[in-house]
Amino acid sequence: MAKMWAGRTSGEVSSIADDFNSSISFDCKLYTQDITGSMAHAAMLGAQGIITAQEADALIQGLEGILQDLDSGKLEIDYTCEDIHMFVEQVLTQRLGDVGKKLHTARSRNDQVALDLRMYLRSEVEEISALTKALVEAIVSQAQSNLGVIMPGYTHLQRAQPILFSHHLMAYAMMLLRDLGRLADCRKRMNVCPIGSCALAGTTYNTDRWMEAKALGFDDIARNSIDGVSDRDFCVELLSAISVLMMHLSRFSEETILWSSWEFQFIELSDAYTTGSSIMPQKKNPDMAELVRGKTGRVYGDLMGLLTTLKGLPLAYNKDMQEDKEAIFDAVDTVKMCLKVFAPMVQTMAAKPEKMKKAAQGGFINATDLADYLVKKGLPFRSAYKISGQIVAHCIAHGQVLETLPLEVYKTYSDLFEADLYPEIDLTTCVEKRISEGGTSAASVSAQIAYVKEQLA
Repeated sequence: MAKMWAGRTSGEVSSIADDFNSSISFDCKLYTQDITGSMAHAAMLGAQGIITAQEADALIQGLEGILQDLDSGKLEIDYTCEDIHMFVEQVLTQRLGDVGKKLHTARSRNDQVALDLRMYLRSEVEEISALTKALVEAIVSQAQSNLGVIMPGYTHLQRAQPILFSHHLMAYAMMLLRDLGRLADCRKRMNVCPIGSCALAGTTYNTDRWMEAKALGFDDIARNSIDGVSDRDFCVELLSAISVLMMHLSRFSEETILWSSWEFQFIELSDAYTTGSSIMPQKKNPDMAELVRGKTGRVYGDLMGLLTTLKGLPLAYNKDMQEDKEAIFDAVDTVKMCLKVFAPMVQTMAAKPEKMKKAAQGGFINATDLADYLVKKGLPFRSAYKISGQIVAHCIAHGQVLETLPLEVYKTYSDLFEADLYPEIDLTTCVEKRISEGGTSAASVSAQIAYVKEQLA
């Protein structure tokens, strides 16, 4: 098949090179954006008198017909074409004749592909944001349902202090709120229209770039034509934002995997989001969480791949930039898939309050409160810290816990201990005393829930 760019060369390329050069196998995903952008371009050409109004109308109607036929399946994409842009223009020319050849006036594939990709990713950002919001809502729902459940909080994966399970969950809600902010920022910078930049230097035609930009929902136009065709910051920024989002999902996955293990038993995942073993009938594997954790590395790879591709490119457009699409498409599809399974997995998981509280009681995580009790009695903190550590060592050696250790044993370490000690080191009291804003008391966590709901609204 003769290439539409034939002229300077014969347009005949080795079949191997042709396959290597082709991008239609993946950029076919952009057909809606390509046709929509072309319709706006035809309207602008007609409005500016670059082509006649009748020609513009014919182009727009022809493009509408192609879009409808592709959507319905009446028209199939020809994968022997070099890319989606050439395919659409080829079909249009077949249907309209010479009028179809006028569509590409005052435009290059360089600014055309940049336009299509921005439009496509703009809508993908909106979908990713909606899926992320759904996950935050699932977390908030679990936090509200388990507001009184106490668990051990960890540092260094060692039991540290008692916290509410809801408090731990809301930490992820806060992370995801920031992810939503990053996505919104990314979309704002993405929503700049490159069309009209042409190959790199602009055009001699009297175009109206603002008309096209506004028709396509852009907030601004690329103010430098070289930047307009050679910039892929918006891809890198989106990859970066969803890499951070995947990091948060991966950390949550790791804890979900731990919490659902026989060693922890803090939660039980719904059967709908686990699998069994082919040989061990007792197994209930958290495969969905494990896959999310694994796919995080895949998204990181997409980010690093594109950064590496772009790092040495001179201005303006280079064919290397064709590598942007597979990376960004893969990462976007991956994060959407992960979010779609993660939200219902969180929504349907069941907390095990008794297991969490037993772990909290067995970890001496009220030892800080024991020290604080002595400080309130007038003992310097470092002295109180030492005594509390000695008492914990005694409990470990004798198989006891702080809440049940007899008062007479406490008094062998300090005469400051009285019967009022026990309410002070009760786990519920320890949690509810953390009244500082952002802390783990029920009132504080309720305030966090209200804040997140307000941000989502």
